[in-house]
Amino acid sequence: MTTGRRLLRAASLGAALGLWQLLTSMDVNLWLRFEQFPTVGEVAPAFADRVGTGPYRQDLGHSLRRIVVGFLLAAVLGVAAGTAIARSRWAADLLGPLVEVVRPVPAIALVPVAILLLPTNEQGIVFITFTAAFFPVVVSTRHAVRALTPVWEEAVLTMGGGRLRVLFSVVLPGALPGIFGGLSVGIGVSWICVISAEMISGEYGVGYRTWQDYTIVDYPGVFVGMATIGALGWLTSTAVELLGRRATAWLPRPAGRGAVGARRPTALRGGRRTSAHGGATPAATHAAPLTTVARKEPVP
Repeated sequence: MTTGRRLLRAASLGAALGLWQLLTSMDVNLWLRFEQFPTVGEVAPAFADRVGTGPYRQDLGHSLRRIVVGFLLAAVLGVAAGTAIARSRWAADLLGPLVEVVRPVPAIALVPVAILLLPTNEQGIVFITFTAAFFPVVVSTRHAVRALTPVWEEAVLTMGGGRLRVLFSVVLPGALPGIFGGLSVGIGVSWICVISAEMISGEYGVGYRTWQDYTIVDYPGVFVGMATIGALGWLTSTAVELLGRRATAWLPRPAGRGAVGARRPTALRGGRRTSAHGGATPAATHAAPLTTVARKEPVP
């Protein structure tokens, strides 16, 4: 990422904070009511006071552990279920209807089910987190696997490869872009649901602490929790995207527009390779021709 893009992103955040400070300090009350909102000057000291405390770190640890456990379970089982539904007629008939019936139900609506089904609140929150990420991963994996061209599989089978060879050499690598798209969606939905579950039935966690601040009318503390949730969501989503880029590094990437040092397209003019500016490149000037034409000897 270039310095200009970093500055632009920082400027957008700074402008949002400046607008927030302006609207709340002036007690704007037109259609939206900002007179009860805490200002940036009130939230910042509250955030600084809370960051270094033990309860804050404890809440972070609980929320992160719930996200990691639930999301990893959803990633593994979701990829497996989505691949099976896309590749097997039996799996599609057995699992497909269940997925389509349960998928529209919001994960947070399953909180009563988790309370009745699981023995502890901690397991219930992990279950809600898992459910939230599971269905986006299943659907994206199913579509990604079904979209693969059959030519690749036929090539492996022609060369003597078995079904496992096709699965691990063609299906899963080819579906990785779609799989990581579902994982990126799943991690965001997981944060929404884990915070909601912590507010309803949690004992610790960022969501639980944010709701407690609201009940005691500590609005700066509420915004500290919101800022913490946003930062955690951004960091985990970025981690998933970076992992996806590493896992799909073998795929061709589109050339960046206007990137400094980007290679310009070349064209052949009169047997010489020329750049976009019309000048011959050094490689084209000194390179030997790829093919040679044999001289015809006169027939005696």
